[in-house]
Amino acid sequence: MGTVTLGVSIAVPEPYGSLLQERRAGFGDPAAYGIPTHITLVPPTEVPEERLPEIEAYLARVAAGHQPFPVRLQGTGTFRPLSPVVYVKVKEGHSLCHRLQHVIRDESGPLVRELQFPYHPHVTVAHGISEEGMDRAFEELAGYEAAWICRSFALYEQGPDGVWRKLYDYLFSSGRPVSAVPTQGGSPVDTPSGSPTA
Repeated sequence: MGTVTLGVSIAVPEPYGSLLQERRAGFGDPAAYGIPTHITLVPPTEVPEERLPEIEAYLARVAAGHQPFPVRLQGTGTFRPLSPVVYVKVKEGHSLCHRLQHVIRDESGPLVRELQFPYHPHVTVAHGISEEGMDRAFEELAGYEAAWICRSFALYEQGPDGVWRKLYDYLFSSGRPVSAVPTQGGSPVDTPSGSPTA
């Protein structure tokens, strides 16, 4: 067996996910439709394919030990000049995202890894595009707000085509893995791949 590239994220639900994905594409980000709108918990991580069942079981246990919590997005921020990213801020749920990602990356589990930068929950809306495009993203979404109750996190796999596809959602309190729904903006990123049905 080879390796797979995985990520763990909180999916931004509809209608917010599609709207931000479309805005990201409109700012000139060519990766927009290959990346579902999300709050990262574990960044892209290469693992041996044979460890997938262990990782899936571990994520189910983590989800079972956490409860749903409110998330609110508001306004924009940027990591420039350190990193060419403009994002929508996580104003509520910040500390719970931080705690959740820390547990998932715990050294006792199969997704232990060091981070390139200190963890900062956010929703990317522009990455690696022109300064003009990033300025537009920063200014045009400065008044953006969205809120929901986060009830799960998701496991994603990056395909050979560079597109991220959701494998499973893991429901808080039960840990039950469910199939991925729905796709954003007509992109294939949330198409379930061998997932159990809800």
